[in-house]
Amino acid sequence: MPAAVKGSITVDGQEIIITNPDKPLWPEVGITKRIYLQKLAALSPYLLRYSRDRLLTVIRYPHGVPGMSFYQKNAPEPLPDFVRTATHDNITYIVLQGLPELLWLGNLAALEFHPSLHYVGSSLPCEWMIDLDPSLEVEPRIMEAAAVVGEVLQSLGIASVPKTSGATGVQIIVPIRPGVTFDGLRRIGHFVGRYVTEKRPDLFTLERLKKNRGDNIYFDYLQHYGGKTLAAPYTPRARPLATVSTPLLWEEVQHNVSPADFHLLNIEERLSIMGDLISKVPPQPVEALIPKLP
Repeated sequence: MPAAVKGSITVDGQEIIITNPDKPLWPEVGITKRIYLQKLAALSPYLLRYSRDRLLTVIRYPHGVPGMSFYQKNAPEPLPDFVRTATHDNITYIVLQGLPELLWLGNLAALEFHPSLHYVGSSLPCEWMIDLDPSLEVEPRIMEAAAVVGEVLQSLGIASVPKTSGATGVQIIVPIRPGVTFDGLRRIGHFVGRYVTEKRPDLFTLERLKKNRGDNIYFDYLQHYGGKTLAAPYTPRARPLATVSTPLLWEEVQHNVSPADFHLLNIEERLSIMGDLISKVPPQPVEALIPKLP
């Protein structure tokens, strides 16, 4: 067994220990830990925008992809002094603040970032997300499904941003104004979900049990709730091609892009051209829909 390699870098005044920088993390595409940390630093302004000040769950792959993995909710010990934590439901979560914590987690082979849908100390949602979850491992209709949902939201006067999950699904993100509750968003989600499943019973289902969904795409409006998580915008995913959860233009959805088109090796170029598509949509008046619901 080769000897372990260990060094350190200083970021924003904080020393971060780096171990085994040449360890393959995504061997199929040649991404080592060293390359991953470089890509994570480039993603950080975008990833932190949707992960900062939230309760963070990460998925760690100590030996890379594919390999043994585990979800980490409780902050690992020992913790560097610069890492902030918060306790919620008897779990001590990491609370991301900046690049040092992100790179520290990257060194621990945290390859996926799943933040809470609310800020620390708040019970209100930060945004609204609808999760379109395929029943099939390869689902050629996922962009068609996203387009249907986007059109329904638009008909209700709600602008939205689709994003790949980085795995097989798509999430629809709606920026919201402060004060909307999770329960209010669930009511809207149920209304939209029922409408699209009645309109396209060949495409959507509201069935929670995967074994009962057939080949239909699950319209999941229930996952967006306090105490739950979804893959953050711009998080890498532990898939063989090192895909990244990427916001899309609706025109790209219409052209049936593949989630595999967006990955750690090309995301920087895309962001340099397009920037953060979510931030370009102002908060939407979803609260005005709630009194009108049946």
